[in-house]
Amino acid sequence: MAQSKSKLTFLCSECGNDFPKWHGKCPACGEWGTVKEFTVPTNGKRSRREPRKTVPLQDLLYGDEMERASTDIPEVDRVLGGGLLPGSVILLGGNPGIGKSTLALQAVAGLEQNVLYVSAEESEDQIALRARRLGIDSDKLTLTGENRWEGIVEQLSLVKPAYLIIDSIQTIYSDGSESLPGAVGQIRECGQKILEQCKSSKMSTIVIGHVTKDGIIAGPRMLEHMVDTVLYLEGDRRHDFRLLRAVKNRFGSTSEVGVFEMTEKGLIVVENPSELFLAERQTNIAGSAVIPSMEGSRPILVEVQALTSNANFGTPQRNVTGFDIRRLAMLLAVLEKRLGFPVSTKDVFVNFVGGLRVDEPAADLAVISAIASSLNDSPLPSDTVLVGEVGLGGELRGVSHIDKRMKEAKQLGFKSIIAPAASAKKVKIKSKGIKMHGVKSVREAFDFLFSS
Repeated sequence: MAQSKSKLTFLCSECGNDFPKWHGKCPACGEWGTVKEFTVPTNGKRSRREPRKTVPLQDLLYGDEMERASTDIPEVDRVLGGGLLPGSVILLGGNPGIGKSTLALQAVAGLEQNVLYVSAEESEDQIALRARRLGIDSDKLTLTGENRWEGIVEQLSLVKPAYLIIDSIQTIYSDGSESLPGAVGQIRECGQKILEQCKSSKMSTIVIGHVTKDGIIAGPRMLEHMVDTVLYLEGDRRHDFRLLRAVKNRFGSTSEVGVFEMTEKGLIVVENPSELFLAERQTNIAGSAVIPSMEGSRPILVEVQALTSNANFGTPQRNVTGFDIRRLAMLLAVLEKRLGFPVSTKDVFVNFVGGLRVDEPAADLAVISAIASSLNDSPLPSDTVLVGEVGLGGELRGVSHIDKRMKEAKQLGFKSIIAPAASAKKVKIKSKGIKMHGVKSVREAFDFLFSS
C-alpha cells in the first residue's frame, strides 16, 4: 500500500507567502513571528476545469452592464457601492457576537434569487430561530450545516444559488489540506476554492470571518487580497449601535460607513447618525467640541471630549479613543510650542463619543480646541462646530466638502462654524441661520472661542 507523501513548507500568516525554510522575520512582508510550519500533501490532484475563454474588451465596454442586486438595506448598499455584483466575493469581519451573521442574513433575505446559507458554526435550527426573531420568511433561502468544501460544492450543484454565505471561513475545511479547520493552510486552500467557484459561476458570496485581538481577520492576510470587498462590522457589544465600514472595495468607495442600531428585530438603519452621536451631549462643559466629519460622501457630526489633569507619575499619560495617537502627539506639541499651553506635565485623554473612528486631518481643530478648553476649564460655545487641519506652525489648512459640513451643522441647530479661511472662501451657497468664521491659524480660532 503506497504511503501518502507530504511536503513540509513554511507559511506566513500575515501575507500568505510560503518559504522552503523557517524565518523569524518574513522576507515578504517584514513581520516578525508570523512564519509557521505546515504540511502540504503532494499525492493529491487538483480538480481540472476547462480553461476560461478570452473576451474582447469592446464586447464588455458596449455590452449590457452588470446590474447590482439591492439588499433592501440602504446602509449596506451604500457601503458596497450600490448593491451586490454578480461574481463578487465579500469578506465580512468583526468580533464574535457583534452581529455579522445577523447582518448577512438580513442582507440576503429580500433577494429574488436562490441563496445558500452555509452555517458551519450553528445548526439549521439555530439559524431558523434567528430568522423567526428577525421576521424573515423567504422561500429563496436554503440552509445547510455542511463544513466540508467538497460537500458544499455538491449542495451548490443541487440548489444552484445566485448567492452564497459562508459562516464562517474559520470552520470550513477541504480534503486537499491535512491541517485542521481554522489553520492557515485550510483558510488559504478554502479561500482559493471559494474564489474559483464564484468567479466561474458568477455567484455572489459573503464570507464571514472572525477578528483577532489585533483587529484583523483571523488567518492569512492573503485572504483579504483575494476577495473583492472587505467589510468590518464595528462597535461595542455593551452599546446598541454598529458601524459597517469598507476597508477594501474594488467596485466602490472605501470611505463609506453604514450606521445601524442593534435591536430585538436585528440591525435597524439609523436614518440620521448625527443625532445618534450627539443625543447625550451635555453643553457648557469644558473639553467638549463638535466636528462635522466626512464619512464617505456624507457628513456626520461627532462630539470629541478631552480631559487634562496633573500627571501623578513621572511620564504623562496619552490615552486616545477614535483618533490617531501619533497625530495627537503632534497637536500637543503645537499646543505647547506655538500657543504656550503647558501640556508636557499633563495627562491627556481624548475620546470620540459613539465609537466612531475619525481619521481625517480635518478633526485637528476640534481636538486641539477641546484640549485647550479642558486646560483652561472654559467651555466652548455650544452652538459652534469646528473643522480644520492644523499645521506644525499652528496654521489652519483647508478642508474639502465645506458646504456639506455646513449644511449638516445647520440641520442640527448649530449657529456658527469655524473653518480655515481658505475653505471659507470656497463656500458656494450662503446658508441663512448659520455663520461661517474663516480663520488662518489656531490662535485666531482660540481668540474667537475664548474671547468671552
